[in-house]
Amino acid sequence: MHLSILSPLKALGQGLVVAAAGIGAGDVIAATVTGAAFGTRLAWALLACVALKFVLNEGVARWQLATGSTIIEACAQRLPRWVSGYCFLYLPLWTFFVGGSLTNACGLAGHSLFPQWPVWVWGIVHSAVAAALALAGGFTFFERVMKALVGVMVLTVLVCAVLVKPHVGELLRHLARPALPPASGKSVVGIFGGIGGSMTMLCYGYWIRGNVWNGAGCQRAVRADLLLAYAVTLIFALALTVVAAGCNAAITRGSGMALEVASRLEALLGPAGRWAFLTGFWCAVFGVMLAVWQGVPYLFADFMARRSRATAARDVDLKTTRAYRGYLFFLAGPPLVLLFAEKPVAMVMLFTVIGAFFMPFMAALLLYLDNRRDWIGPLRNDATRNVALVVALALFGWIAITELVDVFAG
Repeated sequence: MHLSILSPLKALGQGLVVAAAGIGAGDVIAATVTGAAFGTRLAWALLACVALKFVLNEGVARWQLATGSTIIEACAQRLPRWVSGYCFLYLPLWTFFVGGSLTNACGLAGHSLFPQWPVWVWGIVHSAVAAALALAGGFTFFERVMKALVGVMVLTVLVCAVLVKPHVGELLRHLARPALPPASGKSVVGIFGGIGGSMTMLCYGYWIRGNVWNGAGCQRAVRADLLLAYAVTLIFALALTVVAAGCNAAITRGSGMALEVASRLEALLGPAGRWAFLTGFWCAVFGVMLAVWQGVPYLFADFMARRSRATAARDVDLKTTRAYRGYLFFLAGPPLVLLFAEKPVAMVMLFTVIGAFFMPFMAALLLYLDNRRDWIGPLRNDATRNVALVVALALFGWIAITELVDVFAG
């Protein structure tokens, strides 16, 4: 594939979709609570988390460029059957709780902007609209909508961060010097467990396929695309932290979290500050909903294609299959019952908990797949990537155990 030298940014689209998919409501809450409690002192954790998520997503993309097959295909064709079975059983569980989390998050965002409608109404409306957009048009249409959402999301929150006049030197120092303030352990776990996406990383393979990126020659373009994705993720998370710190607000995980930050910004910046933050918050949560609604059904459709012994997912337009459409309706429908649990923020935080259990599995999988020279050839892992994957495996494994202990303790 030849990328236009005159318009490089136009070709980098899937990365922005990854950024939107990786910036969910859990990220917004984690970054906001962290900023309110510790200022920018945990900025290093945001940077480290984003770097590790980049390594994982780059490993997924490199496998596909080298082999022409997705990770789902690799699990079905090259690994023991239990690996594919684990993914197949994990996917509906992840889907149900993440679907409930995102409908609650979008309900909160809609209610924050227009409180005349309750959270559950806004959740249903957003789910239906996201499903319609996921089915409408092709990848180009989806990519344009996502670019618009990401652009507004980052711009509005970044402007708010600049207007609260952060101490830039202090922020840079906290990025470069790791430190653990007292009682900050759970916030660090929340950052690594939630920010940057989890199972949505696997969707990137279908998005680059939609842009006809394949072969080792596209490795540089894919790497630039993912660098853009995680740079946007880091900037957005840091901006949220700065905003929360600048508001001097005692932020809690209550359902009024977004409104509380917005009201503080209104006191500092006027009504424009309030609306800018709430607009950015809405773009963030609806962007991740749309990315999940459009991307995750590909995973299930790919599983079903393996089961029917199709030669390869690329031989079938997965989006036109009954498996894709059926799973989209499952994603947009049954999880709506969680809207009536009347604990929207608790549902949002389940996104982080459920996602944490996927990351150790992904790190271990890439350590195995991307080190097989006979499978991946010259694109196999180098020493630096292997060290990073081992760190990711240890760190995310510890986070998953910590989350599990907290769930049982709670």
